[in-house]
Amino acid sequence: MLETVIVGGGLCGLSLAASLTAQQRPFALYEARPRLGGRVLSEQSDKAGMRVDLGPTWYWPDTQPGMVRAVADLGLVSFPQYDEGSVLRLHDHDKKPDVSANESVHAGARRVAGGMMSIIEALAKKVPAEAIHLGYALTTIIDRGDHVDLHFRHGGETIVIAARRVVLAMPPRIVDEHVRFEPDLDARLHDAMQETYTWMAGEAKAVIAYDKAHWRDEGHSGNAFVLHEQAVLGEIFDACDATGTRAALGGFLALAPSLRQSFKAGLPMLMGNQMGQVFGPQLEHGEQHFQDWATEEFTCARRDLIPPDEHTHYGNPFLRQPAWDGRLFFGGSETASYAGGYMEGALDAARRLARDVALYSPVVAMAAATGAPAVSNAASVAEFSQWVGGRQAEVLELYKHHLNKLLASPDKEIVTQRAMVMTVEQVFSGALLRLEELSFDMTKVPVENGRSALTPELLNAFNEFLKTLIDSVVEFNRTSCALSNFPGEDKLSKDYFQAIMLDIAAAWKEFCLSVNALLLAKAPAIAAE
Repeated sequence: MLETVIVGGGLCGLSLAASLTAQQRPFALYEARPRLGGRVLSEQSDKAGMRVDLGPTWYWPDTQPGMVRAVADLGLVSFPQYDEGSVLRLHDHDKKPDVSANESVHAGARRVAGGMMSIIEALAKKVPAEAIHLGYALTTIIDRGDHVDLHFRHGGETIVIAARRVVLAMPPRIVDEHVRFEPDLDARLHDAMQETYTWMAGEAKAVIAYDKAHWRDEGHSGNAFVLHEQAVLGEIFDACDATGTRAALGGFLALAPSLRQSFKAGLPMLMGNQMGQVFGPQLEHGEQHFQDWATEEFTCARRDLIPPDEHTHYGNPFLRQPAWDGRLFFGGSETASYAGGYMEGALDAARRLARDVALYSPVVAMAAATGAPAVSNAASVAEFSQWVGGRQAEVLELYKHHLNKLLASPDKEIVTQRAMVMTVEQVFSGALLRLEELSFDMTKVPVENGRSALTPELLNAFNEFLKTLIDSVVEFNRTSCALSNFPGEDKLSKDYFQAIMLDIAAAWKEFCLSVNALLLAKAPAIAAE
């Protein structure tokens, strides 16, 4: 019987697999596709002589510390998204685009050399090849009390695998639509899965390669927005390599999934015409690469074909709680407490799952080497407190960063509340990353009623943090000229303030539980009988 089965070989599942490998905990990973990566997809372009990203393209160092660490730890190279030059906006298909200069579109985004698939490949090298099984589509999970039986569809046959626990590192809606549970799950879990939109599921992306970056020669950044009703590519961006010598433009399709299918045969011509309209006839013909995620069985659920509201909610707490007494866990980027939907969210979810699996696992990892230097818990607590102090000093700038992004987006509802929650979630996510890096000697730290005695010592570092955030935000909003144009955001009403406090309290509660879980996972395991 397997100890742990991970279902899903995207970034979350593969990152968890690499963590379990490092902990020397046994597991097996099953992926429905014939490849790893999930929504991470980089395709080779012969014309450009490089790989182009048809899935996620960017990460943002200012707000995504997990991605920063992953890129560094995996020995990969990143480079800034090209944003220099003018931005074009095409309002009428019969006219030339409007030009605006000195406009940053991607807000400090970076890309990974070799494409985002380089992250998947580097993680896969950290996992034993024999632990990875491709082409296995999960259909049924049966709880047997002391283990679960997993039914997979593989090569026309049904394969049954027994495991002590299973981690579903898959989009929640895909789980709800494809997997039968016996006994059935709690109705609240089904509701949470159904309500969680799969990021990018209804979208399509194209990258077109050229012999050279003609737009750069003309002073354009490659950023363009097509805003008329006949738009094919709604948003276009520079997709060249770091040097700009390997040339490509990327774009997101403006057509709905049903229209994309209707126009499927003519899409290449339509996309070429669109590029010609925006940047000139020399860019009408290029080497096209196209991915319609709405046609992917293991990415897009039926409910995902209905466009979500502008403000998509992720991180439903029901999806972060183990079920069946710790035999069933839910993962994937959409379950993350921070940066849900992004690659950062997938890494956040993987870290949570690594902690939870360690807590529920009776298997002892191999003992650490003898003769290791003694660890001072007091020193680690002090170092963590110093880290938190640094975040406290910059908390207003973090809030303003999130606020400005929200004010620049189409959805400008409850921006203060959302920016404050994003701020605390960013800091809490970074804090958990920092705690993972610190060493603690847990051999003599008492645990009472499931709480480590070190937990309150670490949480004490945040004594002034939330108060500083709240006081700083109230004062900033009161004097903000920009927010004076949004009634209720500059001067917070009692009810609005209370709603903000409830959200922050929920985030704080989850963070406290995560800190405690992290410490318990670092404690010496007890061997199973």
